[in-house]
Amino acid sequence: MTEEVTFTSQGTTLRAGHFQPADSPLTGAAGTPCVVMAHGLGGTRAAGLEPFAEAFAAAGLHVLCFDYRGFGSSDGQPRQVVSVKMQLEDWAAAIAFARTLDGVDPARIATWGSSFSGAHAVTAAVRDGRIAAVSSQGAMMDGLAALQNVIRKQGLLHGLKLTQKGLSDALRGALGLPRAMLPVVADPGEPGVLTTPDSKPGYTRITSPAWRNEISTSWAVTLATYRPNLLTPRLPCPALFCIATDDAVVPPAAMEDGARRAPDKVRVKRYAAGHFEIYVPPMFETVVADQTAFFMETLAR
Repeated sequence: MTEEVTFTSQGTTLRAGHFQPADSPLTGAAGTPCVVMAHGLGGTRAAGLEPFAEAFAAAGLHVLCFDYRGFGSSDGQPRQVVSVKMQLEDWAAAIAFARTLDGVDPARIATWGSSFSGAHAVTAAVRDGRIAAVSSQGAMMDGLAALQNVIRKQGLLHGLKLTQKGLSDALRGALGLPRAMLPVVADPGEPGVLTTPDSKPGYTRITSPAWRNEISTSWAVTLATYRPNLLTPRLPCPALFCIATDDAVVPPAAMEDGARRAPDKVRVKRYAAGHFEIYVPPMFETVVADQTAFFMETLAR
């Protein structure tokens, strides 16, 4: 069963799907574990996350899958503004809300993220300090490496244009003007944030008709300082890193680096797949099975 629920983050209403298991082998006296999920750069919960949530719920887990402020079904103005600070605040609010859900064991909360949110799943777990498990797939684990990857894969000119657009957006935001937007995905050579050959067909394959292909760009100015790969030794729990070895959007080496820094905490699964292939069959079935098995093992007690 799935129920639409609301909670607040910094005074703004966020909306989420609460996927509930019919029964669970993990139910204890305090309740059943819950996985908190959100999407990556410019994504919403309707863009390829629901199949993961449904699989976890079918295995016996509660799932809270939410949209960030200004995105998808959640409130918030202006729309489509990406902010690491705001998104991490939303993660903290979602985790706190998950602990209050009927039937959920507040001591067994897990985080799950993909791409940009794969980084947030790690950061949120470290900041919270009580998360019981983390699953991160195809993650943007090192902002500096990600920017270097953009230049390497999409060209120096693309990197410079993205930075210039980001500076303009930051200034416009500070002045209360309409934000400087770019398409999230575009064909190679066209204006956009992600312009690798697989970005536009891969992203649009998993999106819903209501998805907006645009985001603000000020985040690009400070992206190099966001490096969750350095935080893995501080993880309070086991983590699973699902690495797409053919990923052209974010560098797989950054996830490998994060795992090497905490070998006692981070398990690694590698898949011969691109960034967007892990969301869809046939790779989806393999990835979600590995993640489900990880959650069922680490959240059992």
